[in-house]
Amino acid sequence: MDPALDTWDFSSPLISLWINRFYIYLGFAFGFSLWICFQIVIRKQNKNSPEKTTPKASQNLMTNGYISHPKKEVFVSGVKIFYGSQTGTAKGFATILAEALSSLNLPVAMINLKDYDPDDRLIEEVTSKNVCAFLVATYTDGQPPEAAWFCKWLEEAANDFRFGKAYLKMRYAVFGLGNSVYLSHFNTVGKNVDKWLWMLGAHRVMTRGEGDGNVVKSKHGSVEADFTAWKTKFISRLQALCKGERKHCGGNCKKGKCESNQRGSEVAEPGSHVQEELPHRDAEDEEPFGSTNEEESDTEDHLSSNPVIDVEDLGKIMDHVKKEKREKEQLEGETSAIRSTVKSEASERRAMITPALREALTKQGYQLIGSHSGVKLCRWTKSMLRGRGGCYKHTFYGIESHRCMETTPSLACANKCVFCWRHHTNPVGTEWRWKMDQPEMILKEAIENHQNMIKQFKGVPGVKEERFEEGMTVKHCALSLVGEPIMYPEINKFLKLLHECKISSFLVTNAQFPAEIRDLKPVTQLYVSVDASTKDSLKKIDRPLFRDFWQRFLDSLKALAAKQQRTVYRLTLVKAWNVDELQAYAELVSLGNPDFIEVKGVTYCGESSASSLTMANVPWHEEVVRFVCELVDLIPDYEVACEHEHSNCLLIAHKKFKIGREWWTWIDYSRFQELIQEYEDSGGSKTFSAKDYMAKTPHWALFGANERGFDPKDTRYQRKNKSKDISGC
Repeated sequence: MDPALDTWDFSSPLISLWINRFYIYLGFAFGFSLWICFQIVIRKQNKNSPEKTTPKASQNLMTNGYISHPKKEVFVSGVKIFYGSQTGTAKGFATILAEALSSLNLPVAMINLKDYDPDDRLIEEVTSKNVCAFLVATYTDGQPPEAAWFCKWLEEAANDFRFGKAYLKMRYAVFGLGNSVYLSHFNTVGKNVDKWLWMLGAHRVMTRGEGDGNVVKSKHGSVEADFTAWKTKFISRLQALCKGERKHCGGNCKKGKCESNQRGSEVAEPGSHVQEELPHRDAEDEEPFGSTNEEESDTEDHLSSNPVIDVEDLGKIMDHVKKEKREKEQLEGETSAIRSTVKSEASERRAMITPALREALTKQGYQLIGSHSGVKLCRWTKSMLRGRGGCYKHTFYGIESHRCMETTPSLACANKCVFCWRHHTNPVGTEWRWKMDQPEMILKEAIENHQNMIKQFKGVPGVKEERFEEGMTVKHCALSLVGEPIMYPEINKFLKLLHECKISSFLVTNAQFPAEIRDLKPVTQLYVSVDASTKDSLKKIDRPLFRDFWQRFLDSLKALAAKQQRTVYRLTLVKAWNVDELQAYAELVSLGNPDFIEVKGVTYCGESSASSLTMANVPWHEEVVRFVCELVDLIPDYEVACEHEHSNCLLIAHKKFKIGREWWTWIDYSRFQELIQEYEDSGGSKTFSAKDYMAKTPHWALFGANERGFDPKDTRYQRKNKSKDISGC
């Protein structure tokens, strides 16, 4: 034996552990493996345990001896049934529907459209989670019985770009009552209400129903049976909405996101029926709805990136194609018409209002007159009829807005301004090359059309009876609707007819016709639009057609300086385009020496391919005030006189209208009529000046007053949907 081993003591524990270390390692490994397996089993059991599915808050409550149930989400808060009825049938159906809905335990309200004010109350449905059912009948000649004001408001709002395509994010269903014996007007009201609501962004919960009083053609044998069938579907649909049910897509969408209904999915409320909220085109006479620029680009991207077209997208794509085709045909038609006019001056002149133009302007609420004129009811006229205040002309000059007629004898214009309210639906030209109507006919039909539009307000909620009666007599005429009134060859005769009818005249020109300004007879107040103060900015903002536009612009201002009656510069501020041209504006003021300068922030008119204007170009009222104060410092003969905060507008007046410490910017209209009559009787030899018919300005209209230009006789109405600015004027 090795002597060295004799020194080892094998009975020592340490030596034993060292010799058997392999078995120890193996034991530790086996134990660790068992521990891991044990943990996995425990986790699986905990995951499958019913206690895990209970929220932590609920577990805590259960341990304390009681249970709290989570608050149930409400998908439908109630149902509102709107009806418009002449013989009582629609009202009877509304009552039947209300009784049938009582089983759903939902609040149900019946509303007569005759007494309903959509301007005030319809926007409330956006946030109410109500489902609105419209039961409307079509009466003689396609008219809406007892719902004329509601339908009129809905039509104007749907065709007014200032409201936009997402104004009414509400859920609705429509049932129309009609008789197919009158085929040309069958269910016209129901179809239109459905279409206009859709155009304003509302979402159908089901397809429109149509009741037919003609038992031969009725789908179910009678109008009552048609309603019963629709009512059954509506209640079934409502039950699904109350449960929060919705139809899912077929699973073909990428990344689990449905691409088939971008518009609906963005604004659909919980429980809304995505598939059935799609814009149904279930009537041949429903027009395709135009898309915004964003929608057009989305359509183009979709076409380029995906060769397979969803059925839901087909409507947008066809709208886009049809729109391009119409624009191309219109452009080709205008080009060929211009060429034919140039080649054959001796041939008969064409009408200014083409069928396509008539259709576009009629949708915007115009009442067209003859072949080149139009009249439209201003929103401020409606506002003052209801005691909600007048426009800035009421504040600055004492106009009675409810007695003001907004019209033009020429829809054509020589500019294509970026802030054009009509998105250039009106024609353009540098000279009169159309048929010409006589001024007597234009004025007569303008007054008649204006009165007919006023008549529609009889009985409308909120309209003051005394103002309605006054509104039937036109006292003022604003020749500033659209186009260039001074282009009309018989403008002087038209003005004379206005004054003979004791109607004041406010004429606006775009400063491109200096000769016509010089030849113009006296008007109550003559405006010149001064949208920019340099040649480059004027070209960018007004986009005039004349090559010598700048010289014409300067000559127009010089012609204005020679006028003896009231003259006004009209400045429209466009942020980042013309607000930094103070010194240049001051020089233009000295050139035309106007009596007044109106400074107004531009109003955003919505997206348009004809303009690059955005909301970023709209100045705040405080910015307009700052601009005005800085401009007044550069023109010592002027001061800030009045303010109309609601229109984002201020008035700078010449100091000659400040007598003592009081401003006299208002107009004595009776005195003006006396002076113009003396002028006409003397053959133009007896002239008069602006100071001869001025009147004292009330305190509430002055700059710095607490009222900020709002007449205290009226009640200011704050629109609930403050995200939309549709003020205008």
